[in-house]
Amino acid sequence: MAADELIAEAVARGAQMVALPEYFALMSTDETARIRACEHEGSGPVQDFLSKTAARHGIWIVGGTLPLVADAPDKTRNAALVFDDCGNQVARYDKIHLFSFTQNKEQYDEAASIEPGARVVCFDSPAGRVGLAVCYDLRFPELFRAMGKVDLIVLPAAFTYTTGQAHWETLLRARAIENQCYLAAPAQGGVHPHGRRTWGHSMIIDPWGNILACRPEGAGVAVAELDPEWLHLVRQSLPALNHRRPELF
Repeated sequence: MAADELIAEAVARGAQMVALPEYFALMSTDETARIRACEHEGSGPVQDFLSKTAARHGIWIVGGTLPLVADAPDKTRNAALVFDDCGNQVARYDKIHLFSFTQNKEQYDEAASIEPGARVVCFDSPAGRVGLAVCYDLRFPELFRAMGKVDLIVLPAAFTYTTGQAHWETLLRARAIENQCYLAAPAQGGVHPHGRRTWGHSMIIDPWGNILACRPEGAGVAVAELDPEWLHLVRQSLPALNHRRPELF
C-alpha cells in the first residue's frame, strides 16, 4: 500500500504524528463499493493496518477516514480513527456535515449513502489537545468553536477540484487563525481512476495563518514542526480566544 511507504517516509523525516487523507484506502464514486468495504469498529484490514503501522513506527496516526458500519443497512459512517504509538485506538470521529454540490454535470450527495455523526471529538496527544474534522466540515466554523481551546486541528479531506480551487486555502487559513491553533489538512489530490479530480494541496498551517508545508497534488508527504512557544506567543499577543462572548450567541 502506498500509504505504508509514505508513512515510513514521514517517519524518516522526523514525524511523530502522521495524518492520512479522507478515504485514503478507498477513493471511489461507487457507493456500493464503500458499503461492501465497511468495517466494524475494532476489526478489519484497514484498522489492522493503521494499528500495526502506528505500533511498528512508534508514532500516532490519524487514519484519514474509512467506511464503518452505520445504523442504516444501506449507509456507512465516514469515520476518522486515531491510533497511539502503541497501536491502540484512542479516538473516533464520524463526519458530521455531508457534502452536497451540483454544478453542470458535476454532482455529489453524500447523504444518499452516508449516515452523519453527531459528536464533537477532541483527544490529548504528544502534540497537545487535538480536534478532529473531515472535509466539508471545514465550512462550518461553529464545529471548531465547539472543540474549545485546541492546539491542533486535523482535517482529512478529498475536496473536489472545483470547490478546492475556489475555497480550500482560504477556509483552512481562516480556521487556523480564528481558533489560534495549528491545522493539518491531508487531502486527496489528482485524477482518480474513475475520473474524479480532487484538489489536493495538503497543508500544515500555523496559528498566525502561515502555510508551513504544502503538497499540491499526487502522492507525497508534507512535514512541519509544531512550536508550542509560538502557539503561546500568538495567543498571548492577541488574546482573541479570551475575548469571546459565547453567552451572547
